[in-house]
Amino acid sequence: MKFIFLTLFPELIQEACQVSIVGRALKAELFSVECINPRDYTKDNHRSVDDTPCGGGLGMVLKPEPFLLALAEAKKRAPDALTIALTPGGKLLVQKTVVELARGKQDIIFLCGHYEGFDRRILDQVDVELSIGDYVLTGGELPALVLLDAIARYIPGVLGKEGSTDEESFSDGLLEYPQYTRPVVYKGQKVPEVLLSGDHVAIKRWRRKKALQATLNVRPDVLTKAQLTLEDVELLSEIFTENKVKKT
Repeated sequence: MKFIFLTLFPELIQEACQVSIVGRALKAELFSVECINPRDYTKDNHRSVDDTPCGGGLGMVLKPEPFLLALAEAKKRAPDALTIALTPGGKLLVQKTVVELARGKQDIIFLCGHYEGFDRRILDQVDVELSIGDYVLTGGELPALVLLDAIARYIPGVLGKEGSTDEESFSDGLLEYPQYTRPVVYKGQKVPEVLLSGDHVAIKRWRRKKALQATLNVRPDVLTKAQLTLEDVELLSEIFTENKVKKT
């Protein structure tokens, strides 16, 4: 896959992509990252990419000319790419969308905004607007990097072991169960006995119950959307009973 960032700050993208798992994957050429700076497509002496909003108001709005010229160049490099603008008003990013984008194996062009956002005529040329949360950042580079990181994890070879994404938060609609490693006892805190038992059936049941419990406690909204089995319902019943006992 090819990822192209339309950004006024390419150094931010380049620096972030040099380290950790993404950096190793790039060196291994498992996918590629390019940056196009819309400022390179300006024609005035000041290389202006923004202007005051029509109708008045505070802040500056990104101009259509340099961004659409930069987008045209990106589409030359990746003709079949999906174009995604990272905006606060976009559709909320969820794991299902990440998986769909990864499995589609389609090149992606990220439009990274700044200031008061994009001129609407820029957004009219993109395929989808996405948001990583109900808050506002100074620019779209960090959200775009979040999306790149989330998608890259599903590219074969990036995480090393196949199946690494199978049992993690949101992979099955739930938050992940708690994880432990050695030492077995640390400052009086011990790894749960079931994880040391070697009983894989019991371990699987414990992990599922803990995943349900974590989701219920932290993200009950996610639990209402999860596809639950009959065993899940039984485990939830146990959790509710245990919670009642604790309160009495």
